[in-house]
Amino acid sequence: MKNLLPMVVLFALFALFGPAAHAQEKLGVFDGHQDIGTGVKPGAATYLPATQQYVISGAGYNIWLDHDEFHFAYKKMKGDFILYARAEFVGLNGVDPHRKVGWMVRKTLDGNSPHVNAVEHGDGLTSLQFRKTAGAPTEEIRSKITHANIIQLERTGKVYTMRVAEFGQPFVTASVADVDLGDDVYVGLFVGSHNADVTETGVFRDVRISVPAHDGLVQYKEYLGSHLELLEATTGRREIIYSSPKSLQAPNWRRDGQRLVYNSEGLMYNFDLATRQPTPLPTGDVKNNNNDHVLSFDGKQLGLSSGVEKLGGSIAYTVASTGGTPRQITPRGPSYLHGWSPDGKFLLLTGQRNDEFDIYRVPAGGGKEVRLTTAKGLDDGSEYTPDGQFIYFNSNRTGTMQIWRMKADGSAQEAVTTGAYQDWFPHVSPDGKWVAFISFLKDEVPATDHPFYKHVYLRVMPVGGGEPKVIAYVYGGQGTMNTPSWSPDSKKIAFISNSADAGQ
Repeated sequence: MKNLLPMVVLFALFALFGPAAHAQEKLGVFDGHQDIGTGVKPGAATYLPATQQYVISGAGYNIWLDHDEFHFAYKKMKGDFILYARAEFVGLNGVDPHRKVGWMVRKTLDGNSPHVNAVEHGDGLTSLQFRKTAGAPTEEIRSKITHANIIQLERTGKVYTMRVAEFGQPFVTASVADVDLGDDVYVGLFVGSHNADVTETGVFRDVRISVPAHDGLVQYKEYLGSHLELLEATTGRREIIYSSPKSLQAPNWRRDGQRLVYNSEGLMYNFDLATRQPTPLPTGDVKNNNNDHVLSFDGKQLGLSSGVEKLGGSIAYTVASTGGTPRQITPRGPSYLHGWSPDGKFLLLTGQRNDEFDIYRVPAGGGKEVRLTTAKGLDDGSEYTPDGQFIYFNSNRTGTMQIWRMKADGSAQEAVTTGAYQDWFPHVSPDGKWVAFISFLKDEVPATDHPFYKHVYLRVMPVGGGEPKVIAYVYGGQGTMNTPSWSPDSKKIAFISNSADAGQ
């Protein structure tokens, strides 16, 4: 598998920090790290803040049978959680084909503790392993795929679900029920060498420990915390740049490439990428803004959608991108603003008129609406290509929500995704080459909805069509990527992921 760090760098790190294992040594998001088992050859763990990576070295005979030996970076947690990471071995060929990297949940730090782990082996075998009681034999459910480097392990009560993928592909899922490890457990990353005399090393990046929404959470009344993230579109590398216990939604990337704009609790905010701090963006008395907002192509204007109950719901406004007194564009709602023409003359919005949601074009200064879609169903998320020739949007007219495109006058409407998922909010890269969008799972979400707090994919495809590729595996949904979120150089995407403990 591809190395994430050159070996020379790793050796320098271990020479600097040493092989000692310290149970109480804080390590990034983890409370400590240590060897598990008796008389295990010492391992080590290092966190690299600049890249948000974890480098873990471990030895031990195995994680199998009635006891385990490995190195473990862990934290204590209660309740439900979702563990996610991209994991790689250092060195293409280890000593033993069953060296292991992955996520683990343990009842205790004893070598014979009950546990559940999602693991990739050196030979590519990917499996869900578990020991239900102390000292019992380890059991295994093998995944249908091998060589997974995306590893997720979720706990819901006594059910543990493993989701694994080779980067770029969708998850393959396996689960085990009725594993009672108690409410208070150790969760973390591990490396084992499958050889008591050998130390192996793994590198973990994009590590996320999320606390999901509780059962019965009321959408649009209760919210989880937020991580503001940047994503490299070609590599999938993710970086958390800001966390908040509040609901942050829909980051737009400003044309200068130095700031973002997002909404939170009805207000708009600038986010400075250098200082990594937000500041309020004034919008006068328009203070019920939702996540349908868009910057003009020249960066001078900001389109807003703000709830006004007496006018029927969300109303479209425009305001100077530096803030000011907004100008009302639509006389009635619901009107959800999504796109701005490259020449600045027109806005695109989703309007509910006569019980149908369709795409409308309206002059940027206000005026008569022109209906561009007429098919039965929900049409939403409209956005111009940078050359102004096409409009991309999402529609459920065929039964599933798919990405569509049409010419700027509304003609030649055609689907560009197949309907394997519920696809929403297409965003065309500034260079006009790519379309990024968010995909909900069909068995979790109906074609009419894009809720908060679900397992979603961020996917990308060539603007001319082709097979979409997964570039991020996210716990999020509504507010994650509703608006144009590409960087001006078309290299990165800004988005929101969610966790109940974010920013705390």
